[in-house]
Formats: sequence, C-alpha cells, structure tokens
Amino acid sequence: MATKIVVDPVTRIEGHLRIEAQIDGGKIVNAWSSSTAFRGIETILKGRDPRDAHHFTQRFCGVCTTVHSMASIRCVEDALKIRIPDNARLIRNLIMGIQNVQDHVIHFYHLHALDWVDIVSALSADPAATARLAQSISDWPNSSVPYFKSVQERVKAFAGTGRLGPFQNAYWGHSAYRLPPEANLMALAHYLEALEWQKDVIKIHAILGSKNPHPQTFLVGGMAIPVDPDSQNAINADKVAYIGKLLKKARKFVEQVYIPDLLAVASFYKDWAGIGGGVGNFLTYGDFPMDNGGGSDSFYFPRGVIMGKDLANVMTMDEDRITEYVTNSWYSYAKGDDKGLHPYDGETSHNYTGPKPPYQWLDTEGKYSWVKSPRYNDQPMEVGPLARMVIAYARGHKEVQETVNFVLGKLGVGPEALFSTLGRTAARGIETLLLSQKNELWLNQLADNMGRGILEVHNGEMWDPSTWPKESRGFGFHEAPRGALGHWVRIENGLIKNFQAVVPSTWNAGPRDAMGQLGPYESALIGTPIADPEKPLEILRTVHSFDPCLACAVHVLDGRGGEIIRVRAL
Repeated sequence: MATKIVVDPVTRIEGHLRIEAQIDGGKIVNAWSSSTAFRGIETILKGRDPRDAHHFTQRFCGVCTTVHSMASIRCVEDALKIRIPDNARLIRNLIMGIQNVQDHVIHFYHLHALDWVDIVSALSADPAATARLAQSISDWPNSSVPYFKSVQERVKAFAGTGRLGPFQNAYWGHSAYRLPPEANLMALAHYLEALEWQKDVIKIHAILGSKNPHPQTFLVGGMAIPVDPDSQNAINADKVAYIGKLLKKARKFVEQVYIPDLLAVASFYKDWAGIGGGVGNFLTYGDFPMDNGGGSDSFYFPRGVIMGKDLANVMTMDEDRITEYVTNSWYSYAKGDDKGLHPYDGETSHNYTGPKPPYQWLDTEGKYSWVKSPRYNDQPMEVGPLARMVIAYARGHKEVQETVNFVLGKLGVGPEALFSTLGRTAARGIETLLLSQKNELWLNQLADNMGRGILEVHNGEMWDPSTWPKESRGFGFHEAPRGALGHWVRIENGLIKNFQAVVPSTWNAGPRDAMGQLGPYESALIGTPIADPEKPLEILRTVHSFDPCLACAVHVLDGRGGEIIRVRAL
C-alpha cells in the first residue's frame, strides 16, 4: 500500500521548503515540492532609478547577495548598451569566482555532507586509522593522529553537553549511512576546518567589495573601487599580493581537502550514480568572460541548452524562449493561469488557495507552492553546477572534460553517472576546483594591467539619464552557485517600469506546470529508495544536491501597480 510522507521544513537550506512524497514498494513514486514562505522585493523597485536596483536585489536573500547585484547590474547595462572596462571585468570575475568557491565548499561540508556522514559513528573511530586514511588520499598537513584524536575529544565533549546545535535532530545511525567510522571522523574534522577556512577566503569580498555580505562596489558601467598602485585607498600592489595569498589558500584546501573528501565519500555511494536524475534537460546562461569583447563566446563556462540528456546536441540558449507558469503556484495571471509569461511581461498577483495553517497535507491537485514554474520552450530545465559542467563537457571544454574524466575514472563509473544525485554533487566539486585555479589567472591579469598603466574601472558614457533612450529593456544574468540567475528590466523615462527575477531555485524547485510536467526537484525524487519512511534521509540527499535557496525563489510583484499587502508595525 502506498504511503505518503512529508518533510517540512527541509533544513540546511536557505528559506522554507516542504516536500511531500508518495512511497510504494520502498521507492518514491510521486513527489511535490512547495515553498511555504512568501515575501518580495521587485515591487519596491518600480519607479526607482535603475542604477540603484542592485542595492535592492541583493536583499532577495541573506546568502545569495553578490549574485543578484551582478545580474541587476548586467540587465541595466544590457538595456543601455554599456561595455565595461577590462579591469571591471576582472574584478567582477574575482568577486564572483571566490563566491562560487566559498559557497560550494560550505555547501559540501555544512549543508550536504551530513546526508552521507554519520557524526555519531565518528565518535567510535580509531584516530590512528583515520590518520592513515587521510594520509593515503592527500598531502594535507592536518592529518596526524593527535589532530584527529583532539577533534574526536572536542566533539565528544560537545555531544556530552546535550546541546548539539547543527547536529541536533539528524538521522544518526540510519541504515543508509555506509562510511566506516574513520572516514566519518575525517569528514567531521574537515567540516570544522572548513568553518574557519571560509571566513578567511571571503575576505576577498571585503577587499574588492568593501563588505560581505552585500558588497557595495558594483556599479552600472563597471566598478566603484579604484585601481591605483600608488594609493593606499585603492587596489594596489599590497592588496593584490594579499588577495593572491588568500586565493592560494582557497585552492590548496579545495585540491587537498574538498576534492579528496568528495571522492572518498562518493566511493561508498556509487549506487547513487543511478538515483536522482531528474528532468534530463539542462540550461546555462554561461559566465566568467575571458576577454572584454562582450559576447557569450568568451565565457569560461559556455552558454547552452541540452534536452533529454543528449550530449551530442548542445543548442543555443535564447532567453526569449523563457516563460513562467503559475498553474500550480499561489498566484494568478490576468489572461489565465494556463498561460506562460515571459519575464518582461511578468505579473505575480498572489492567489493563496492552500489550506489554513496548521495543516497536514497540501492540495497537490491544485495550487501548492509560492514558487512559479519556469520553462524553456515549455520544458522544465535543471540549472546549476551539473548543467554547467554537462554543457561545457558536451561543448568540448578541455579543462572540464579532463577533470570530469578524471573524477569518473577515480570512481569507476561512466558518463551516465553525471545524471544523478551523485553526479550533481561531483559536478559542484569539479566546478570549484576549476574556479579556484582560474581565480589566480584573473588576479594575475589584473596585476598585469596595473603594471602597464591600465587603471580604468568604469565607463561613464551612459551614466547621465539624459543620454538614455525613452524606453529600453535589458536581460542580465549570472551563473550563480545554484545555477542560472536571470534579471529582466524595463526602463521608461529614466525609471524602472518593470523588474523580474527568475532565480536558480525557481527553475529547480518549481511545481507542476499547465501540462502537468514535474519540476526538477519533483522529478529527481521519483524512484528514490526509502529505507525508513519515518527517517527519509534519502529525500534530503537528492534535494540537498541541488543546494536549495527558497528565499531567492519566492517574490511578489503586481504587474498592474496595485498594492499587494500593507504591514503596520506597532
């Protein structure tokens, strides 16, 4: 007999996500993804100066701040046909590159690793055997017996207090855990190390962006931080040297800790190379321009679309083919909820028809989520590191192909393993490795420009609104850690007429559309084995592999300009 279960909230993510799943024969046969929180930013952008948009859109989320600034800046620059100076390109690449590296490492250790690593098991590990294991896979210096013994004692003391913090309420001892105690202790030690590491490497944002989170130096036309080797208040030789030191620290941890840990953990879960494949359609806007030509041909990670896992046919990405449906979302469209709207014409009038809280089940036959359903050519698409790596691999990207083939060879699996929960997790590690190396190249290029006296960081030709056309519109994008992020703006008489964001977790977390097609989370869960319906660890493995960010995915905008809700603080 089929059993229906619910996971609400899904923890170790940003925002509020609920998964309802139907289990039959020990496997998920149906699934529904729902965001249960509602809030908005776009509506307050209407009527504002488009040059200020990025300060507001950063507040979509407390985690994904920099990425929204990037997309907003680019959509305004696209509308006004602005080309930024080369130094601005390099500084932006550095800010976004270290953002992805730090974000991916945090995701692996602090958001996803506990789906595979049993902390309780680590308490019974032999520190000497753990040291031998760590030394066999990496030259990382923190691999001694005393080190692992000290970590184990530290965690035992912590556990003895009964206040487990982030380790509370997990499924410790679950039959789906397979790592030996020593591998669990090694991963736990690196979990703690990563907490300290990420605080250091993100200092690059404080140097180049003035603060983190919510960096302040992005600017329509380039960057607001000067480049001047003779000024202490600018990017100078000392700052370049310090950034270089931090980038080397970032790369060393990725190469000697993250990637070896990823391969070690994955080797115990090879069956997950056949679980969690999802919709099989992939989209990426491409990003990280390697020159200042302004075209997508220069992107380090190429733009493209793949349908039906067909690696032999990478299609050109055309943003005009993007639409959003609200058939099963708590919104309504003026011309009918069975129609898809392009973001330029987006309207998001709230229409909550769900049950009154508290409730046991959603009405999954009707509307059941605050997330819309984005579609490309009316097809659901997965976005994120897996999409980027699959499309780059299919396009013949040499470094991606070499790294992907190395990882597949180490695990002893074929290319088909990419289309899975394990493949999604591995793709994130591959991307982190490549970006940790490429960041140093971009810093060297910036230093070379400085040495040749090339100091320009901003193109102010179109800064004055009097130079703007009466009407314009633009598409801005960024390949954020979680996937393809798009911002669309319509400008009239120097002010924002309409603004819409379609974020990575909207693509991945969206509910069914007018055709009844499942979203990527929902589709990826179908066929997932569940050992214990009371402890659905396997659901978390697949959902976390996407790295959900539901705060970014939920927005509100009344396209007719009406008031949606008024909040009074007493």
